[in-house]
Amino acid sequence: MYAIIETGGKQIKVEEGQAITIEKLNVAEGETVTFDKVLFVGGDSVKVGSPLVAGATVTAKVQKQGRSKKLVVFKYKPKKNYHKKQGHRQPFTQVVIEKINA
Repeated sequence: MYAIIETGGKQIKVEEGQAITIEKLNVAEGETVTFDKVLFVGGDSVKVGSPLVAGATVTAKVQKQGRSKKLVVFKYKPKKNYHKKQGHRQPFTQVVIEKINA
């Protein structure tokens, strides 16, 4: 059984036992989080939401909070003596899908 959920402005296909990395959630490590924006549930029977599947939830356990590798942003304008170097590290939350309730 799998589901498509919406979190952090993105749609993600999830299965039970799968570890996924999503946009940062304000939840401590080891706690449980419930996703109620379920767009699609597939498997033996298919349920398609319009836009959400009524009564469907996905529960997951927060495994890790962290920040991704550094991304270098370099702005440069030739012949104008302008250059700017900036770094960015995007925060993320890693969760393990425990149960899909449909």
